[in-house]
Amino acid sequence: MKRPVLITLLAATALSGGVAACAYNDTLGRSQFLIVDDSALTQQADAAWAETLRTQRQSTDAAALNRIRNVGGKIVQAAGLTDRRWEYALFVSDAPNAFVLPSGKIGVTTSLLALVRNDDQLAAVLGHEVGHVVARHAAERYSTSAATGLVLSGVQGAAGDYGQAAGAIGGLGAQLGVLLPFSRRDELEADRLGVDYMQRAGYRPAESIALWRLMAQQRQGSTPEFASTHPSDTTRIAQLEQYIASRGW
Repeated sequence: MKRPVLITLLAATALSGGVAACAYNDTLGRSQFLIVDDSALTQQADAAWAETLRTQRQSTDAAALNRIRNVGGKIVQAAGLTDRRWEYALFVSDAPNAFVLPSGKIGVTTSLLALVRNDDQLAAVLGHEVGHVVARHAAERYSTSAATGLVLSGVQGAAGDYGQAAGAIGGLGAQLGVLLPFSRRDELEADRLGVDYMQRAGYRPAESIALWRLMAQQRQGSTPEFASTHPSDTTRIAQLEQYIASRGW
């Protein structure tokens, strides 16, 4: 699809119904700018997942993977996302990291699994990732980036082809480009949602604070990819403490 057609398509999407590109998210309590739907991201996310499984080394520790699946299953149920098939993988890496794809795929690194001290902290990790899916952060970020690119650069050829622009989600590096970095707002929203799902699933919400303190300690030697570059540890911990206290947990 050539650039003029893409611009026309986006304009039509935004103008139909006045502000059709703005969707209200009841869970977040705010409107989101969305010019792609979940099904469009799902196809590309599945391609990204297949590429990651093909190119990245996976752990052979079946017990560790089952642990992630068991905790993840409880979090997914608490989040009300049992309408899709969830897959989990444990990747061998020295970097404490985790990521989620909107099609229901979660990756955790061996380093992160070794860092958490109990299943409650693992639930905090997985709750945070599932929170991004519920909040539709990937679609929101992609929509914002695509619209910004159209305005600022006229898509500059490569993005002029919608298929090629969407396909940018498909590679491992681009996958992290789509999902990370989220905005500070998105990260803090995912933190709060993750705590909600932890509590519903029977895990201790306070362990989310303990997790981020561990991440802060780890950051002293290196910057964990999972933490990205967003809210400071101090801000993150303070807001989690305030939120948990407000809920009486």
